[in-house]
Amino acid sequence: MNVLIFESPEEATQAAFEIVMKRLESGLRTIGLATGSTPLKLYEKLRNTNTDVSHVTTVNLDEYVGLEPTDPQSYNYYMNEELFKYMNFAATYVPNGVAEDPEQECERYEGILKKHPVDLQILGMGPNGHIGFNEPGTSFDSVTHIAELTPSTREANKRFFEKEEDVPTKAITMGISSIMSAKEVLMLAFGEGKAEAVRSMIEGAVTVDCPASVLQKHSNAIIILDTEAASKLKSE
Repeated sequence: MNVLIFESPEEATQAAFEIVMKRLESGLRTIGLATGSTPLKLYEKLRNTNTDVSHVTTVNLDEYVGLEPTDPQSYNYYMNEELFKYMNFAATYVPNGVAEDPEQECERYEGILKKHPVDLQILGMGPNGHIGFNEPGTSFDSVTHIAELTPSTREANKRFFEKEEDVPTKAITMGISSIMSAKEVLMLAFGEGKAEAVRSMIEGAVTVDCPASVLQKHSNAIIILDTEAASKLKSE
């Protein structure tokens, strides 16, 4: 793990942006994308570059089960609004949350990942250490699957919905094995609310209790933090 700590989320995002741009300029073919609030400023910087990405395919980590692509809370909608409609990607893939057969959709999506091996995977993490929607307890051998969302994850995401009962209970997510197959991982974590998970990820045991800890085993993982997210690290 290469851990980089910055004074603010703005400085950290700028560093992440520079890494992504270098990879795009050096011939990156497939980039894995995350959603949530953490990468928003990164996507804003990318869409304002007018960079030609006609050779680049994108694959997203996850999507809520039950939300149409046109639903403003779906990750398909999020990606279109924040990035896709501004950039000329060769192809963009997001799991289909309303597939008639969700299990078959997982197999289809895993096939897409095999066809388009990820060169750089952008990751965020949950306060409980989840990556994608791989909650604590998820096998490190998991591939794309249906995840049951924990109460803490649904609580963290309810701010995006009108009512708590509107928050989906399931999602299609790349598995931990799927994520780890990326040639390079770029993890962003900001804020005091992520500090305990960051400590577990970097300095704790590699355990399914903190899914992000598996990144200790990745040969090419860059962890970008602000000082608040890094505040519980002993070796800061």
